Amino acid sequence: MDVSKFRFTFFAAAAALAAALLPGSASFAQADDGLRIGFIGAGRMGGPLGLRFAEAGHEVFFSSRNPEELTALVEQAGGNAQAGSPEQAAEFGDVVIIAVPYGALPEVGERYGHLLQGKVVIDLGNPREDRDGPMARDALAKGTGVASAEYLPGTRLVRAFNAISFVMVQQEAHREGERIGVPIAGDDAEAVAIAERLVRDAGFDPVVVGSLETAARFDAGTSVYVRGMTARELRDALDLE
Repeated sequence: MDVSKFRFTFFAAAAALAAALLPGSASFAQADDGLRIGFIGAGRMGGPLGLRFAEAGHEVFFSSRNPEELTALVEQAGGNAQAGSPEQAAEFGDVVIIAVPYGALPEVGERYGHLLQGKVVIDLGNPREDRDGPMARDALAKGTGVASAEYLPGTRLVRAFNAISFVMVQQEAHREGERIGVPIAGDDAEAVAIAERLVRDAGFDPVVVGSLETAARFDAGTSVYVRGMTARELRDALDLE
C-alpha cells in the first residue's frame, strides 16, 4: 500500500473522529459529554493531568497502592474525582491512563491487562535505564510504542503526554498564545482521536505523528522530548505535513 495514501487515510479518519468526539458529541461520552478516565498511578504526572481532566468535566478515578494518600488530590479535583485501587481504576475507565514508572509496565499488564481489553489506554511512561534496568534500554531500542504494545496486548494503545513534563502540565496548560504541542501516536484512529480531545482538554495542542511505531520519534532523548515546543514547531521538527 502506498505510504502517502495510508497516512492520508489514517489522519483523515482521526481528524473526523476528533471532531466527533469534541464536546457535544454523543460518541464515547456520558450524558454530560465527559469521559470516565481511570489513572493507574497518580504521582508527579498522573496527579496534575487528572486535575486538568477533572477541570474539563471528565470523571476521574485516581489510584495507587495506598489510595488513602490521595485524599488531598481528590479534594483538589472536586466533585468529578474519586480514588481507589489500580484494579478499580482499570475497571472504571472508558479511557485508562498509565502513569507509573516505565519499569512497572510489565506488572501492570500482568495484573490488570484483562481489565483493559478493548479499552483506550494512554501510556505516558518513559523508559530510564538508571531506574528501570535493562528493559528500558530494550524499549528504547524497539521504540517505546512498540515495546508498550507488547506489554499491553488487546488494548487500544496510544502514546501521548510522555514528551511534556509535569511542570508544564501544572504551569503551562491553557496558556495564552500558541500552546505547547503534545505528540501522539497510535494504531487505532478512534483511540488517537480521543487522545487528541484529551490533549486539548488538558490545555495543549495535539500533534498526531502516526502509528505506534512512530512514537520512537518523540521518545526520551529525542530532539523534541520535553522541549516545550508549540504544535507548529513540533510539526516542523518532525517534518509532518
